[in-house]
Amino acid sequence: MKRKLAAVLAADMAGYSRLMEADEEGTLARLRSHRIELIDPAIAKNQGNIIKTTGDGMLVEFQSVCDAVRCAAEVQLRMHRRNADVAADRRIEFRIGINLGDIIFEDDDIYGDGVNVAARLEQLAEVGGICVSQAVYDQVSERLDIAFEDLGERTLKNIARPIRVWQALPADEARTAEAGGAPAERKAVVKPTIAVLPFANMSGDPEQEFFVDGLTEDILTELSRRHELFVISRNSTFVYKGQAVNLRDVSQKLGAQYLVEGSVRKAGDRLRVTVQLIDTATDSHIWAEKYDRTLDDIFAIQDEVTSSIVATLPGRVEAAQQDQLARKKPSSLAAYECVLAAKVRHHRSNREENAEAQKLIARALELDPDYAHAYAWRGCILGQSWVYGWNEDPDKAFETCVSSLEKAQTLDDNDADVHRILASISVIRNDLTRARYHQERALALNPNYDLVVVQQGELLTWLGRPQEGIEWIRKAMRLNPHHPERFWSHLGKAHFASRQYKEAIEAFMHLSTMDAVQHAFVAATYSWLGDKMAAGAHLDRAIRLDPEFTIETFLSTMHYAEESNLEHLREGLQKAEEAAAA
Repeated sequence: MKRKLAAVLAADMAGYSRLMEADEEGTLARLRSHRIELIDPAIAKNQGNIIKTTGDGMLVEFQSVCDAVRCAAEVQLRMHRRNADVAADRRIEFRIGINLGDIIFEDDDIYGDGVNVAARLEQLAEVGGICVSQAVYDQVSERLDIAFEDLGERTLKNIARPIRVWQALPADEARTAEAGGAPAERKAVVKPTIAVLPFANMSGDPEQEFFVDGLTEDILTELSRRHELFVISRNSTFVYKGQAVNLRDVSQKLGAQYLVEGSVRKAGDRLRVTVQLIDTATDSHIWAEKYDRTLDDIFAIQDEVTSSIVATLPGRVEAAQQDQLARKKPSSLAAYECVLAAKVRHHRSNREENAEAQKLIARALELDPDYAHAYAWRGCILGQSWVYGWNEDPDKAFETCVSSLEKAQTLDDNDADVHRILASISVIRNDLTRARYHQERALALNPNYDLVVVQQGELLTWLGRPQEGIEWIRKAMRLNPHHPERFWSHLGKAHFASRQYKEAIEAFMHLSTMDAVQHAFVAATYSWLGDKMAAGAHLDRAIRLDPEFTIETFLSTMHYAEESNLEHLREGLQKAEEAAAA
């Protein structure tokens, strides 16, 4: 047996059994994500050593008690931020206890009074809080910028002597305490979260499936324009298309208390839309409505449904924004149907479907030459073909993409997709000032659109503010739990620019496959970590995937506003090149 004086951190997940019973797979996946992305990196950064993990907790040993407290404070602060937009009954939260004492090391485990006290302190901590012993407080009170509240002496289970306990105060409470006031009550601002499930096609006509999907998507988009709602993205909800689902299970997996479901029945020029809003916390139908209309009224139906849902959300009636950000409406419903069908084809993301989407959009513009949203989606569809190389004349495709978006903006400046894609085009042109303008407009028009939100994180990374970019990318991932894999690539690049190399590698490792650009970033990251073998291997892989790859050519495709960030990437790649040649 080996004895030594060390700081011991004991952490436990609050409500573990309840969360596991409600959604075992989802809870384990989210806990694993927190471990990989936050907890384990924080422990490593503060020189901690994970001794033992259980399903809902862990024991960690630190050489320095300051490192232990600093690590705990970082984990709790960042977990609080992560939970800001998560429903209260789905939050993963921890209690943490820290003690400084004599511990026994044996068979890769730790024992002794020092460990037992830490475990009992953890049980005293509030959810999301930290309790420390007097020995810890004496060491850190004058060294760390963390305030503590004296909880007095406590008798702990199976501990013979009373232990004086101190509770770490969150930053806002610490400032209040220093001013001599009482700590303010902690409040979490959580927006009502809503998910729109794919509407059911009751017409019995498979050809009308695109119309039903498109109508669902448009209702979702209109809801997303409302700043007071946290709307789950289309990509997440369409996972359940065509499935018989348990609404409570769906709400738990998506983190949405409110669900919208409905059906569409179309016969000739008549349309019936049935919609209901469900509060899954009580399994009650808050609101239901049936719309019988001619097809010319489809836009009025969207406005009615959106306004009704927002108006009936509990506690949100006064805050509901009444201004309508409706798109310009086409003069022909046939053109509208063509655009809906083109969107569905576009979302399937392959060359053949993209070609069909281009034909449908062309048809829509023939029928209605002033249909702004059709021009926006022509730009989006052509942009997809340009990015993936699905056209014979890339220059012409890019030129048409830009001109379509500019036309859409002229016709209707209130379409978020127009500004989102124009921001992306501006970045490609290295016009970051114009990119910021379009990105800010897109966010104002549709603040819950995951593609707009993730692009904000990407743009902030180019602008030299990668730490802010990381927060935006994380928000996009929360908006869309089934987000595209490429979000991990954006996150990896942001962490690299922040010089957070371990976190960058972890993000890139979520990708099932990597292209040459991603391998190049991983190579540079490993160079800065000092792993020459891995750096050289990833650079070799990038060159195999793109035989024309050179460092300078690659760097010419970057859009950093600050030269230091470009040099940071160049130096990492040069080190990888030296390692590959060795």
